Formats: sequence, C-alpha cells, structure tokens
Amino acid sequence: MPEGQIVTGVDFVAVPTSDLDAAVDFYGTKLGLSRSVYRPANHFAEFETGTVTLSVIVSEKFGLGFHPNQNAVALHVDDVEQARATLAARGIEFVGDTLDTGVCHMAFFSDPDGNALMLHHRYAPRVTES
Repeated sequence: MPEGQIVTGVDFVAVPTSDLDAAVDFYGTKLGLSRSVYRPANHFAEFETGTVTLSVIVSEKFGLGFHPNQNAVALHVDDVEQARATLAARGIEFVGDTLDTGVCHMAFFSDPDGNALMLHHRYAPRVTES
C-alpha cells in the first residue's frame, strides 16, 4: 500500500429504493444475486456480487430522500451477450445495443427504481498509470 493511503477497498455501495420488496425481487430473483442480509424492519437488504456488496436501502427511511443513481454500476460478467440474453428472458429490458468500446463490452439497463446498471466485461488488458 502506498505511503499515506488510508482507503484499502470498497465495502458496499448503497442503492436507493422506494419499494424494498420490488428491489429484493429484482436483485435476488431477476439478477440472481445472493442475498446476504434482509432486514425489512430496518429498511434494507444486501446482495453479494463477489467483489462489492450492494446495500439496497429505502433511502427516505434513512433521511436521504429518494434519488435514483444515474451513473451505472458496472456488474462484471464473463460474457455480456450471454448474460444479457438470460436477463432479457427474465424480463429485464436493456437500453440500446451492447456497446464495444475497444476495451470492454457493456449492456445498459435499470432496476425498477431507475437506478442505472450495466453488464460489463473487460477483454483488453488493464493499463494503469503509476
């Protein structure tokens, strides 16, 4: 870890919802993510992606107001077209064609609350700056 670095990872990303039951169905059943926590009395549920937990919260119950995230959370998949076909068969509607950036494939969609999501697969080697 570089000297002075304090942050060592991301534990969870909060995803706002106005309907916890619909969100739990979407993330658990339609996306097929493993639900690790379900606390409806506390207005949240958590789903595991393998690298980052999605903490679905009834944001108004936390005093935050409800504002869907318009910046897509990139969900890693091994094959975007195959995953897209599977999710489309489960009723998920995608926006536009799958995008090939020359580095990765991306397919965009939203959850029932309008939070932006994408299927993502990087096929080119990552080049980082030092």
